[in-house]
Amino acid sequence: MIGIQACLTANPTKTPFFNNLPKRDNSHVATLKEVISCTSDYDPDALPVARANEVIRGFVKPVSGVEKLPVRAALGRVLARDIVSPIDVPSHDNSAMDGYAVRNDDLGVHMPVTLTEIGTAYAGREFTGEVGRGECVRVMTGAVMPKNTDTVIIQEAVTADGNRISIPLGQEPGQNRRFAGEDLQKGKPALRAGALLRPAELGLIASLGIGEVDVRRKLKVAFFSTGDELVSVGKKLKASEVYDSNRYTLWGMLQRLGCETIDLGVVRDHPKKLEAAFRKAAASADAVVTSGGVSVGEADFTRQMMAKLGEVVFWKIAMRPGRPMAFGRIRARGKAAYLFGLPGNPVAVMVTFYHFVRGALLTMMGRSDTDLPLLRAKSETVMRKKPGRTEYQRGILEWKNGEWSVRLTGAQGSGILRSMSEANCFVVLAHEQGGVKAGDYVDVMVMDGLV
Repeated sequence: MIGIQACLTANPTKTPFFNNLPKRDNSHVATLKEVISCTSDYDPDALPVARANEVIRGFVKPVSGVEKLPVRAALGRVLARDIVSPIDVPSHDNSAMDGYAVRNDDLGVHMPVTLTEIGTAYAGREFTGEVGRGECVRVMTGAVMPKNTDTVIIQEAVTADGNRISIPLGQEPGQNRRFAGEDLQKGKPALRAGALLRPAELGLIASLGIGEVDVRRKLKVAFFSTGDELVSVGKKLKASEVYDSNRYTLWGMLQRLGCETIDLGVVRDHPKKLEAAFRKAAASADAVVTSGGVSVGEADFTRQMMAKLGEVVFWKIAMRPGRPMAFGRIRARGKAAYLFGLPGNPVAVMVTFYHFVRGALLTMMGRSDTDLPLLRAKSETVMRKKPGRTEYQRGILEWKNGEWSVRLTGAQGSGILRSMSEANCFVVLAHEQGGVKAGDYVDVMVMDGLV
């Protein structure tokens, strides 16, 4: 990505239409041709997954538009600007435990000591006196440390006889004390722009006394299915027809990402109808996601139509499932939208969405965390594979005998949607990797919270 951006900076675009689009960070809007020219080993007929993602991430840019929301309305949104802490959190040194606040210089080095208790400090009600030599104060968790004290002895460790408190050896200076600003320091960034606002982030913002936040506007994504054989749910099937499931999985995946969705239904394989759908989508959305119509033999008139609407490339990606894919940018009515043309098979739609479209849409949202982590698991089964493509097998991940173990869901055909429903992970077999034996360790991408 750094190489692509450096290459683009050195080679500014000369494409008139895209030069007129809103620019970001005072840089030009790159053409797809420029991005591809900066990508090594580019081959549209055998493009590795990593190279396809390199092109996509180098091409898409975050959308503009910010709105201010109450903190409780910002859950699941993307922070638009850094939040700088206006206060120290905590605001004062305080006790981390119930116990006794003491002066460290009173603690015994060679023998236990006995101190005199002179009062109590509560959370929200501090002890206002000073603590002299030989004295201590009873403190509750969260209470401000009394003046002159720096150490807390937990209540379970002491022996009390009236106001005489005996403290054993082995105490550490400064133990069980939280420092002012230990969590957040005044004037320092508490959250960076691009952060997803989860429950923890909402609580952190509230702890600063902030009631409203600036978030990126929601991403608008139009989607539709293509194909003469598709029938919407609720209608009776005829011979050779199938129900359109892809729009439902696409809708669900887009909703999970927090997108504002525009469902354009089923579009028949007719050039004029497809062109009208693409123009409507480009004029109303930031991105367009379609399923079907990008395979060999189907793409001829689609390719011609895309040439009219913008700049789009057709790839044969070295992956399974999900080989055919179209990507680019189209325009209509003075607006432009990124296009992701996915295969028609149900599993291939979901796999290509999660491994290409998801990260691109998160980038457009301004998210800073776009990549999905992998973990290692022991394979319970043999997995056949030839080097030269990336494969995404659907698996069931379980904790067995002190380690993660994975087995396949069964048949892995790209039309078997049941394999996605039964799975809780992808087994990711890398581009150069060969077959897997039972007992080998493989990379696994967990689906929880993803699908």
